[in-house]
Amino acid sequence: MLSLMSLLAGVVFGLGLIGSGMVNPAVVLAFLDITGDWDAALFWVMGGAVAAGSIAFALAKKRKQSFLGSSMQIPAVTKIDSRLLVGSFMFGIGWGIAGICPGPALVLIGTGSNDAVIFLVAMLAGMGIYQITQDHS
Repeated sequence: MLSLMSLLAGVVFGLGLIGSGMVNPAVVLAFLDITGDWDAALFWVMGGAVAAGSIAFALAKKRKQSFLGSSMQIPAVTKIDSRLLVGSFMFGIGWGIAGICPGPALVLIGTGSNDAVIFLVAMLAGMGIYQITQDHS
């Protein structure tokens, strides 16, 4: 049941990304280009996502188990440190170059987008490099 609900949540999330325009790199890049021909449409999408996420996390923090009986996995780290800032900066740079972030990349893979494949390979390589550096530090 957990796997089925996870699949359903992923499909709903993917449909939301498609419906909002988040899977269109041109729309994303127009949103990020605040000094040029700025398209604010994604501002409402992201604001809605932050509001929905804030409510969901507030409710989830009050629970010991999910509605399907699995343990709750709420991030415990609240500290903003240099690692978070550098990672956020690198994420933003990558997003600004490609116009794709991880969720939409997975959706775009399903469309056969070569750009999404390149993005996903680069993202996985970056994750691997990070893990290797953490294992050796």
